[in-house]
Amino acid sequence: MEMLNEIGKRSKNAKYDVQKYTTEMKNEALVHIADKLVSCSEDILKANRMDIDKAKENGIHDGMIDRLSLSYSRIEAMAVGLKQIAELPDYVGDVMEEFSHKNGMKIRKVRVPLGVIGIIFESRPNVTADAFGLCFKAGNCVILKGGKEAIYSNIAITRVIREGLKEMNLNEDAVILIENTDREVTAKFMKLKEYVDVLIPRGGAGLIKAVVENSTIPVIETGTGNCHIYVDENADLTKAVNIINNAKTQRISVCNACESLVVHKNVAEKLMPMLREALSHSDVEYRCDEFSKQYTEGSLEATEEDFGKEYLDYILSVKTVENVEEAVAHINKYNTGHSDAIVTENEENAQYFLNNVDSACVYVNASTRFTDGFEFGFGAEIGISTQKLHARGPMGLRELTAYKYQIIGNGEIRG
Repeated sequence: MEMLNEIGKRSKNAKYDVQKYTTEMKNEALVHIADKLVSCSEDILKANRMDIDKAKENGIHDGMIDRLSLSYSRIEAMAVGLKQIAELPDYVGDVMEEFSHKNGMKIRKVRVPLGVIGIIFESRPNVTADAFGLCFKAGNCVILKGGKEAIYSNIAITRVIREGLKEMNLNEDAVILIENTDREVTAKFMKLKEYVDVLIPRGGAGLIKAVVENSTIPVIETGTGNCHIYVDENADLTKAVNIINNAKTQRISVCNACESLVVHKNVAEKLMPMLREALSHSDVEYRCDEFSKQYTEGSLEATEEDFGKEYLDYILSVKTVENVEEAVAHINKYNTGHSDAIVTENEENAQYFLNNVDSACVYVNASTRFTDGFEFGFGAEIGISTQKLHARGPMGLRELTAYKYQIIGNGEIRG
């Protein structure tokens, strides 16, 4: 715990430096660090090979190894990401509201950094650079706690970032990596409330659940996406099939992929064979309720667990309903508050769906795959918030800030 307290103290002290940096200073540092990542590629790749070798020894599956793996092109992409962040607006210092008290005092609501952000993440080493870039541009310090699978890569990337900050005469403690990968250390990090202002978990359902349930630091819950698409009685079925195909099969390992299909009973007989044919290229497995199963050749019977599961695989649960109200009730029971869509040509049903589905992002006639900071025009994102306090949906630079009130008086006292 002494090691964590020391890291916390260093980061808390550094935040008072970082919040003073001008936009120009931050942008120049991000570009310099981006170039340095590319020039240090060989050192980073050497460290990454150590992680890959260890993962193979431990029998880690190919999908996880792909997430772990870096290459020259992936490091270049990390560098491009930092340069893109440098080009984004800096919201720190923006006056959000301004008004006057009846006694003449001027009151301003001003955007400020959050302070020290803790990020606990799993296997992707690119998160190290992405998270630093976003937190730093928003005037924050960041303490990173990655998974053991990518520890050598994370150490190498963090070292390059810290060296880059030092070369720009900036406080290198703007980013600190906790290098001890023990779970006990992670559990203690979640209690570092004295030093860390907010904690953001990035990873699977298990990690997010552990952080939410055990942290004494305020948590912004990101992530798991049991995303639904409801095909209404009034849907254009060709449009529906195209949307489902994209949302389910374009990338199965992302949180905005479709996991659950809800179908109006009156279109199930026609839709399900069309869908099977369109998705045959991906060999999707269907887990259907009793009604939809009769129209879906080779499908399995869905269990209660299937309707609430984020598969991250070529698997799709299917539930049939009699109207939009039943569809919304089913979605609100099983979704994770991430992204849900309706396919319909009926404006009244579309509006009912928009108003009543309780998710961060609700779509009409579009794929859930658009829930993404870049797609929304925010630039990079730290994650997708599925909660309601502070931030909801894609979290860009604005969501990594808070605000304070500045009150300018001239000797006023309260009577």
